[in-house]
Amino acid sequence: MLASERLADHVAGVRFERLPETAVAAAKVWILDTLGVGVAGSSATGMDQIRDAAGRWGRGDEATIWGTRLRAPVTTAAFVNGLQVHNQEYDCLHEGAVVHAMATLLPAVLALAEREGGVSGRDLIAAVAAGLDVAVGLGLASRSAFRFFRPATAGGFGAVAGLAVVLGLSAEQIAGAFGLQYGQTSGTMQPHIEGNILLPMQIGFNAMSAVRSVELTSAGLSGPRDIFEGRYGYFRLFEGEWDLEPILRSLGQDWRICEMSHKPWPAGRATHGGIEGILSLREQHGFAMKDVRSVRVIVPPLTNRLVSRPDVPAPNAFYARLCMAFIGAKALLHGDVDISHCRGEALTDPATHALARLIVTEMNDNPDPNAMAPQLLEISLRDGTTLRWACDAMLANPSRPLSRERRLRKFLRCLEFSREGLREGVGVALVGLIDRLDEVADVREVCALLEASA
Repeated sequence: MLASERLADHVAGVRFERLPETAVAAAKVWILDTLGVGVAGSSATGMDQIRDAAGRWGRGDEATIWGTRLRAPVTTAAFVNGLQVHNQEYDCLHEGAVVHAMATLLPAVLALAEREGGVSGRDLIAAVAAGLDVAVGLGLASRSAFRFFRPATAGGFGAVAGLAVVLGLSAEQIAGAFGLQYGQTSGTMQPHIEGNILLPMQIGFNAMSAVRSVELTSAGLSGPRDIFEGRYGYFRLFEGEWDLEPILRSLGQDWRICEMSHKPWPAGRATHGGIEGILSLREQHGFAMKDVRSVRVIVPPLTNRLVSRPDVPAPNAFYARLCMAFIGAKALLHGDVDISHCRGEALTDPATHALARLIVTEMNDNPDPNAMAPQLLEISLRDGTTLRWACDAMLANPSRPLSRERRLRKFLRCLEFSREGLREGVGVALVGLIDRLDEVADVREVCALLEASA
């Protein structure tokens, strides 16, 4: 069997009743987290213009644009909400795969579920588990350095898988939908280099394409089959070197949803070792900012590639969130990194940029092209003291999970950034609803809470 057919067979067989309790519990965690960052993203840079442009693509009130009073056709909602989830670099990811799979997956599935009606919480949990298996599996199979924007490329196939579960597609149909998705797959890294909104926009494009793929399949159409390992397939074009066989053998045994990492801070995951190190040493030693001579963040090649960009005097938000010097300066200055630190005047704050000039990122000799850890931080003080901190795994990695208290604090803070303001008590209501998601008869109950107050 072809890889697409083996993945499709797995997806077609995913049912809530077959999931281990750990996978069900993890699904609730990642669904709540993704809803929170998606609502916060509704007020981020560029979103007013995005929603205005997307509103011209077609009329309809099929699905909610999270954090606003707007409704839109399913494809438009999948696009906008997917972009909102990733546009602040605050959404969860699988570190080994380097994939933010929930950003494409949940917006597409919830938009379709809202239109269709009757999609239960159990269906949603199964869809998320299946989608993460596919998207994360594709990322884990890669043996090459990051060439394309994997959260968008692999994430689109994950969204197809989740949608297929909700629609009850057969394995034959799912394999065909993967082929249709392949023809629409996109994800260049150029906007990462330039700090451009196109980077998270590509999440939205692939979420929207996933909806189109399953709807074309449902209409009786099918794409090519050998789209992952074929002569012109996904891995040869987007990745270079790969080994998919171990991933395929693990399907139904290793549920990738249990391997995801939170983001404790709204910045590129590759900055999180540096942030934690700075905050830890700041708390332990209580040095003043004037005492700092220099900061070195020593990281694997991938991390260095993603966040070693130089600080600039007036960065946009997309550049700043992926700049270790800028984000590290915020951590030094405030003892935290908050959503507000990459908005408005905070981007040009002179004190931030003065500290950023002291921070450098250096590459270690880690041979793993997809590794983000271990990381080492050194802070040199003007009195000659050197403070050191190191981690083998970053905070909120599965080996170092966030507490429920901290997860909920992040979620509730995110809701404060809704573009138009949610109804009073929505945060508590959403937490309770997701906690009992396996008892919810129709997930439109969840979507209703994501609408801004009138």
